[in-house]
Amino acid sequence: MSSTSAGPILFYDIAFKAPRESTNCAPNPWKSRLALNFKGVPYSTIWVPLPDVEKVRRSVKVAACRKFGDGSDYYTLPIITDPNTDEAVGDSFDIAVYLQKTYPDSGSGELFPEQKLDYEFTEQASGVPLSEIRTGDYEEYARFNKNVDAVFSAHVILMLQGMLLEPAGKQVFVKRAGVPSFDAFACVGEQREKVLSTFEKNLEGLSMFLKKDKSGPFILGNKASYADLIIGGWLRMASKSLPQAEWEALRSWHGGVFGQLHDALDRYAQTDKGREA
Repeated sequence: MSSTSAGPILFYDIAFKAPRESTNCAPNPWKSRLALNFKGVPYSTIWVPLPDVEKVRRSVKVAACRKFGDGSDYYTLPIITDPNTDEAVGDSFDIAVYLQKTYPDSGSGELFPEQKLDYEFTEQASGVPLSEIRTGDYEEYARFNKNVDAVFSAHVILMLQGMLLEPAGKQVFVKRAGVPSFDAFACVGEQREKVLSTFEKNLEGLSMFLKKDKSGPFILGNKASYADLIIGGWLRMASKSLPQAEWEALRSWHGGVFGQLHDALDRYAQTDKGREA
């Protein structure tokens, strides 16, 4: 890399209700924001309303990286564009790999230290396109990413109505799901209690990774890695979209490991005000 900088990386995140920097709760953009802050790379946020995501993604010439079950393109964020390399990257996992390879010695160091990440969760919420498992570089982390996505997305119904979306953003979710209104995502009463109980049970396997090294709070003890940021992205969503009592309960599950991880990642959770797309 040249010692002179052409400017900060542009980071495209989903715009929730104003103020954007305190309502943002999409998990994959959070994975990338945590990685950008971990690497200490200068960046500026561009907030993109959900109905504009496809248009913006096309404008920076980044193809859709996932597909719906019917084979149609699923346009989503995050994206980064780096004026220092003229590169554009449009997937949270690929962004982390790009940051590590392009800025290997920056910030807190290595995002992908060698470790065994043999966690598996096979249940999947219908209609939710998950991250793909990449072969080659950091395949262990890519597999972990998909399985963490699976366990959280299987219970994401608990969080959907708590997302602070603008009305037009809610309509995007309604259209994608083919339901009559955003109220269709309500999960209340006995159904909610059942999903919460299942969520707690299904997170037990993941919690074991956070208990491997007793020095904690990270999987590798005192050293954070991208595996922690993957979980952390989902915890940021939960912290902002679950009712407070349920978030406090999640924090305490399985010996409090998820609350401890969330708090330890605060150092990488800075959010700039950015600008609108």
